[in-house]
Amino acid sequence: MKIDLRYASHPQDFKGYGTEKLRNEFLIENVFIQDEISLVYSMYDRYIVGGAMPGNRPLKLETAEELKAEQFLDRREMGIINVGGDAVVDAGGKTYKIGFKEALYLGKGTKDVVFKSANPLIPAKLYINSAPAHHVYPSKKVTLAEALVVVLGDMESSNHRTVNKLLVSPVIETCQLQMGMTELKPGSVWNTMPVHTHNRRMEAYFYFEVPEKQAICHFMGDPDETRHIWMKNDQAVLSPSWSIHSAAGTSNYTFIWGMAGENLDYGDMDIRQPDTLR
Repeated sequence: MKIDLRYASHPQDFKGYGTEKLRNEFLIENVFIQDEISLVYSMYDRYIVGGAMPGNRPLKLETAEELKAEQFLDRREMGIINVGGDAVVDAGGKTYKIGFKEALYLGKGTKDVVFKSANPLIPAKLYINSAPAHHVYPSKKVTLAEALVVVLGDMESSNHRTVNKLLVSPVIETCQLQMGMTELKPGSVWNTMPVHTHNRRMEAYFYFEVPEKQAICHFMGDPDETRHIWMKNDQAVLSPSWSIHSAAGTSNYTFIWGMAGENLDYGDMDIRQPDTLR
């Protein structure tokens, strides 16, 4: 298992970042590596982002030197959303079958986590988010049918989208981790518009179902001095609490949002209207 450490950045320092520095600090280019678990440990709320792509062999979630714990989830909770072939996850003595776009929450203290593909020829692609946890909540699988679903935007503003709130209250109890998936309708390209920040929590975005030869332009930074990162399919990006997080694609796409921090109020946002951005 590989863990890459990313440090936090001051917003004033961020203003001086060029393209290479932005990409090195915030972009996660290789979320999925065949037969590996690949993770990024961010100093923003000590959030972990990454992926597991089991092929011909199971992948066991080992602990890491950065965690100083016997088991990876001794002091953490984890959210998993499958964006590949059918998966089988063994965790805490139970077996969970996770289909495409289904989610699994693993509570603090869950031991012996192993990721498998139901069919190695169509490998599972398990997108992972993890945050520190102070309380034990039960592990649970969540399907799209169980999600809280909200339809937002419209075709006129190019942001007609369906928000599937998967690992959020009241669907499931968590300490601080929240995850969901937003699907843009054909003809729509903008997500999370109007943009917002929330100093109470950080966030990470993972973009997938981006067609071949198409791209995502992810916007971040202070609303009065924004920056952008061009992204491809199956890539993720970290977003500090002081940064906006929004994007436009050259096609419609799907993205997974995950966040952790001070509270569990999904609507806790400091909104900025499009005509005020710089």
